[in-house]
Amino acid sequence: MNPNVLTPSTPEGAPFERRDFIVATYKHLGVAMLAFVVLSAVLMATGFSGTAAKMLLASGNKFLWLGVMGAFMLVGWLASYMADNAESPQTQLMGLGLYVLAEGLIFAPMFGIAQIVAPGAIGAAAFITLLLVGALTWTAFTTKTNFSFLGGILKVGGLVALGTIIAGAIFGFKLGIWFSGIMVLFAGACVLYDTSRIIHDYPADRPAGAALHLFASIALMLWYVLRILISLAGSDD
Repeated sequence: MNPNVLTPSTPEGAPFERRDFIVATYKHLGVAMLAFVVLSAVLMATGFSGTAAKMLLASGNKFLWLGVMGAFMLVGWLASYMADNAESPQTQLMGLGLYVLAEGLIFAPMFGIAQIVAPGAIGAAAFITLLLVGALTWTAFTTKTNFSFLGGILKVGGLVALGTIIAGAIFGFKLGIWFSGIMVLFAGACVLYDTSRIIHDYPADRPAGAALHLFASIALMLWYVLRILISLAGSDD
C-alpha cells in the first residue's frame, strides 16, 4: 500500500495501520457479500422470494412498499449505528450482520420478480455490478484524488432520490429506466466515496462499519442494475 495516500501529517507507523485496516475491511466485505448470496439463494430456493413478490404485486396497496422501505431504513440506521459507534468488535460485526440480513430480505421480492420476468437477469446484474465496482475501486486506489468531497453532494442527491421514490409510491407515477440509470450513477459515486474514505480517513478501528457502508453502496447499484435489466426484458415481450 502506498503511504502517499495518507496525509502529510500522518504519524510514523500509521501507513501500516491503514494497510491492515483496508485488508480487514475488504475481508469483512467479502464475508458480507458471500452471506448475502447464500441468504438470497436460500430465500429463492424456499420460494420466499416468489411469495414476497406476488404478495407485493397483488396487494395493490401503494403504502405497503413504503412500509417495507421504512422498516428497512430503520434497521439500516440501527445496523450502521452499531457498526460505526460501538467499541466492541463483536457489536460492530453484529451491526454488519444485521444489515446483510435486512438487505437479503428487501431484495427477496425483487429477485422473485426477476425469476418470473427475466430469469437470467440476476446473474447478469451481479456480473455488471462487480465489473463497475471493480473499475471504481481501481480508480480510487490508483488516483491521488481524495473523493471525500463527494459526501455533501451525495447527501443532497440521496434526499432528492428518496423524495422522488416516496412521491412515486404515493402519487402512482412510474420511475422508469432513466431514473434507474441515474441511480446507478449515484451508487457508483457512493462506491467511489466510500472506497476513498477507506483509503484515506475512515477510522481504522471500524472495519465492519467501513464494510457496511461499501456493501450498502454496492447493493444499491445491484438493485438498480437489476431494475434496468428487468425493464428491458419486459419491454421485449
